[in-house]
Amino acid sequence: MSTATSSATSAGSGAAAPAVETIRVRVNGREVEVPRTMPDWQGKPAPTTMLQACELAGVTVPHYCYHPKLPIAGNCRMCLVEYGTPALGPDRKPILNPDGTPRIVKSARPAIACATPVSPGMEIYTETPGVKAMREGVLEFLLINHPLDCPICDQAGECKLQEYSLDYGQAGSRFVEAKVHKPKAVDLGPRIVFDAERCILCTRCIRFTRDIVGDDALGIINRGSYNTIATAPGRPFDNNYTLNTVDICPVGALTSRDFRFRMRVWFLKETPSICPSCGTGCNILIGSRQGRIYRYTPRPNDAVNSHWMCDYGRLNYKWIHRADRLKKVRIRGRDSGWELATAEILERLRRAEPGSVGLVGSARLSNEELWLLSRLKARLRAMSDSVPRESEGDHLLLNADRNPNTQGARLTGICYTEMGSQLPVMLERVRKGQIRALLVFGEELTRHGFEPELLERLDLLVVCDVLPNATTERAHYLLPGCAPAEKMGTFTNVRGRVQRFQPAIPPPGDARPEWEVLAEWVSALTGEQLPGHLPGLFDRMASEVPAFRGLSWSALGDCGATVPV
Repeated sequence: MSTATSSATSAGSGAAAPAVETIRVRVNGREVEVPRTMPDWQGKPAPTTMLQACELAGVTVPHYCYHPKLPIAGNCRMCLVEYGTPALGPDRKPILNPDGTPRIVKSARPAIACATPVSPGMEIYTETPGVKAMREGVLEFLLINHPLDCPICDQAGECKLQEYSLDYGQAGSRFVEAKVHKPKAVDLGPRIVFDAERCILCTRCIRFTRDIVGDDALGIINRGSYNTIATAPGRPFDNNYTLNTVDICPVGALTSRDFRFRMRVWFLKETPSICPSCGTGCNILIGSRQGRIYRYTPRPNDAVNSHWMCDYGRLNYKWIHRADRLKKVRIRGRDSGWELATAEILERLRRAEPGSVGLVGSARLSNEELWLLSRLKARLRAMSDSVPRESEGDHLLLNADRNPNTQGARLTGICYTEMGSQLPVMLERVRKGQIRALLVFGEELTRHGFEPELLERLDLLVVCDVLPNATTERAHYLLPGCAPAEKMGTFTNVRGRVQRFQPAIPPPGDARPEWEVLAEWVSALTGEQLPGHLPGLFDRMASEVPAFRGLSWSALGDCGATVPV
């Protein structure tokens, strides 16, 4: 009943992967082969559980307290199932039926599927009358004191209590006594609002805060029906990962102060993207509606951020909708259009002497945009650099590098390993009149020694940015750019993970993705025909930049690929 299988030979390695020991079990009468061990919440090998075996068999086992990235608690009892194991004789060998199959002895007691390991020959039953009655009973107890808040609850539409009540619960309630009332709209911390009446005490929030973040801030107080989640007296729930508890709360007990009462989730369009707030590159879903972003939530990727993201990155989106967003192309302070501005800029660049142009490309640009800038750099024989952004990081996900694409700037040749080392050299050449033109994409140069008076003395200052600043005010040509949420591209995080992001909302006004603008410039100045779409542009870049060689847009998938850095 136990076998060992070997996976396919690893690509390019020539060596077979280690054999995976498997066992055979039956789920609702269907035999499946499952690994003997699977990764636990820490990624360490642990005996495969009934719940994991059922998932591999395509059978859903409802659960509340279980989460694949948290320690097992086993307290909600929603995953109770019935099971049987082969009967053993005195010789410890299976007793066989007349037809040669093992005799199965059904356990007199059910088991919680989240914490019970499977064994060879085990049979798991998830659809028996007894299992259905247990689920109805668990849900009935959970709903006894649960308020009828669904019409006003933020969790409506993604609430496991709603879904399981419909799928596994009873149509009516037998409870006629008065419900136990608990505090509502509790200020649990600066970003979390807690409704104690809705809480089903699954302890996901407690385990996440204690075991993942290392901040033992939450606990259960009181007894019986009056149990509730609370913090220590005088201590607010305030770390950089508090909003993850909203994501993992299966009901509407923990709500985000930022998202609370702002939008029904079934109206939101969810777009896979990458958090641009630091070099970690957490995978996210952007929730938007009618051109407006309402929230960021983490998207699972074990190679980068597991199931989590920090509060700093999650809330760093409101600048996208600032009223002073750059929306118009401007030539020397007057509104214009892309056609005229592009023609004049290209004419000026064609006449520029080699070495007289400086390029500053932000490490918040995509890999494709930085590569196009490097093509311009080679054509104009220009010098280039990016601006470093350093701040305090933490032990989990927030990186000290606040640029999302520092590695991309290095790999494409826009900057050296020490980012920013060429900015003082560029500044000195501007002062000496050796550099007469600057192309600035996404940076505020007056914060880095380029005095406003110095910028005004340039023959050509082209600035492409999203928000106004002292550099955009002095631009001869001001081009409105896009936020990462408004365009397509890839970032390379600090560990060399190349990951795709997609546009969630359209850019405002006349703003265009920077890669479209730069591809047009490169084609006009070099005569080379570049792909007119981002996936094709990525594939072209991958064929020319050694670090990206062998990658393709389609092969990146939703989780990306790692390159040496």
